[in-house]
Amino acid sequence: MAQAARKRAGRAGGLLVLVPYAWLVLFFLVPFLIVLKISLSASAIAQPPYTPVFDPAGGLAGLKDFLGALSPDNYADLVTDRLYVASYLRSLAIAALSTLMLLLLAYPVAYGMARAPRRWQGLLLVVVILPFWTSFLIRVYAWVNILQHDGLLNQVLLALRIVDAPVTWLATDTAIYIGIVYSYFPFMVLPLYAALEKMDESLLEAAADLGCPRWRTFWLITLPLSRPGIVAGVLLCFIPIVGEFVVPDLLGGSSTQMIGQTLWTQFFANRDWPAASSVAVVLLVLLVVPIVIYQHRQARELEVSR
Repeated sequence: MAQAARKRAGRAGGLLVLVPYAWLVLFFLVPFLIVLKISLSASAIAQPPYTPVFDPAGGLAGLKDFLGALSPDNYADLVTDRLYVASYLRSLAIAALSTLMLLLLAYPVAYGMARAPRRWQGLLLVVVILPFWTSFLIRVYAWVNILQHDGLLNQVLLALRIVDAPVTWLATDTAIYIGIVYSYFPFMVLPLYAALEKMDESLLEAAADLGCPRWRTFWLITLPLSRPGIVAGVLLCFIPIVGEFVVPDLLGGSSTQMIGQTLWTQFFANRDWPAASSVAVVLLVLLVVPIVIYQHRQARELEVSR
């Protein structure tokens, strides 16, 4: 009886393990394969707006014709067309700089939250996640009003006599960075707080008893122990910022074209689904490869430590 119960428990555990894999296959792998197929197609004035379209009634001959009509020409265009190259490079540059600013701003906040009295930490967490209670789109639109020519920011600067005339904020890179840093700030703070909050304070006390300066204690103890939070925060911010569309579209100008805007234009305005799909596939590869490399290195470090 006990052996039969263990077998049933093992089968139930196996089925539970299959659930997340089935979810990934259904909602990630299958859509990705569809997008990959469209990226290998040619644009057409039809419905759907690409060719070839697989017809199961064609049998094996139809399948051969379908596969033979697929072409990687759209990927070649991504390399030769300056628009795509510039959009990719600009997106990566904005994402890297924004992530760095987020890390520099969020680390002191997370450190202060982790060192605050326990009774205040819950309230501080609520303050950090409070923006999530409002729609992301509404929050970005609020920045449009704040940054416009006669908006709140210029009114404050003029009242404090910091500037003599209203400053142009909208349709600039500065507005994009402000919107991105504001929008993704909680995504950087929360992983850092989770890592710093679990740190053993006795290590800091031991370093102080041994005469270690505070800056050296931070560099040798606090920073290394918070590395998992840093990596998690960087990934949570950098990956979505690269494909960001709403913030640069509402706060940026025509000269600040990021890859998310390029993809939207090709898909909706130009109705060039194959080109948009190839942009999406390359963007996905650019973001997934570094994650896979990092996970591989983490696994190797874990094996060495054992």
